[in-house]
Amino acid sequence: MATVEVINKRRSPPGLRPRLRTALAKLMDELGLMDKEVTVILCGDETMRRLKREFWGEDETTDVLSFPTYEEGDSFMPPHLGDVWINLQAAARQAEQAGHGLEDESLILAAHSLWHLLGHDHDDKNSWRGFEKVQKRILQL
Repeated sequence: MATVEVINKRRSPPGLRPRLRTALAKLMDELGLMDKEVTVILCGDETMRRLKREFWGEDETTDVLSFPTYEEGDSFMPPHLGDVWINLQAAARQAEQAGHGLEDESLILAAHSLWHLLGHDHDDKNSWRGFEKVQKRILQL
């Protein structure tokens, strides 16, 4: 089974970490990534803004960031695919707007970010299909 480590940099609701760990690992297994690892870091607006400024040069917060450990096209995919940073404050705002809970929004963001770690981007309508598929699937796990 895939390995998912969840680290709190911000206090998270009870039950979020185990649900996130379990659902993301199951999704990774379904995607054929049984021997891979991902680290998920839960943070808030301030940390996310700092990361966005430092790595993207943009002085704003966001909901999720992906930091892959390899470049697309590398002949070797390392055991650890990368880090996923989820902004719980942004996730809570988005969950309220979408009419679902913080846990579901966090799962959606984790799946979205995992798809980025696998080298996908959402440049056009067609490329969104993979994101939508994994985002819907993780909610069923």
